[in-house]
Amino acid sequence: MRALPFWKYQGTGNDFVMVDNREGIFDPENLAAVRQLCHRKFGIGADGLILIQNHANYDFEMIYFNADGSQSLCGNGSRCAVMFARRLGIIENKTNFLAYDGGHEAFIEGERVHLKMNDVDPVRIVGADAFADTGSPHHLVWVDDVEEAPVVPQGRSIRQSAAYAPGGTNVNFVEVQQPDSLKVRTYERGVEDETLSCGTGVTASALAASHRGLQSPVKVQTLGGQLEVSFEKRPDNGFTNVYLIGPAEMVFQGTIDHE
Repeated sequence: MRALPFWKYQGTGNDFVMVDNREGIFDPENLAAVRQLCHRKFGIGADGLILIQNHANYDFEMIYFNADGSQSLCGNGSRCAVMFARRLGIIENKTNFLAYDGGHEAFIEGERVHLKMNDVDPVRIVGADAFADTGSPHHLVWVDDVEEAPVVPQGRSIRQSAAYAPGGTNVNFVEVQQPDSLKVRTYERGVEDETLSCGTGVTASALAASHRGLQSPVKVQTLGGQLEVSFEKRPDNGFTNVYLIGPAEMVFQGTIDHE
């Protein structure tokens, strides 16, 4: 056993264990440790774990793990990583960092992080629903009242459906509130439950809602707080200059023994 320093961050209720791994104190191949640290009964408890590492061509590299040890881009996690990198003295208020889906730019303005997402392909229509990949796959279900949506049972069914095998998908339930706002609840793969917020899901929801008349920027209310998504449409109906904007803050820090 050895002591591992960690920080706990949250972005609109999406929470993460953060580790300064620039000196290689945590083995990224140790997925059992990832799962244990994220466990809400036997570990610190989090939706995911983030390692901050050195990189020759970027300010830093963010390695993100879902609570089950799988990997993807995490929008809220990326915003937290930017705030954490500033706390560590790696950056000031602007950065260019490497994540799961490539390089990202971001800047901090007050308490909010403006994270530039990669360009997004056109939204795909799936029956009465939609699909968008914003660095992580997202199925979008349009609902009239998101408070009444069966997020966990229906989300789990869609996430595990043959259409998205073998990797599965995240599932967002989206209520459009004209003219410029949404309410979104998300069933998140890797967590296998509803989370208080999902940054890539919020982004996918806002982009898909642009086809229903909403204009950039779109305000998105999640269970954990409010985010904002700005974007430009490309001639092919894809999206560029996509920004996920919202708060990220430290909750506490400590050390934990782990193998």
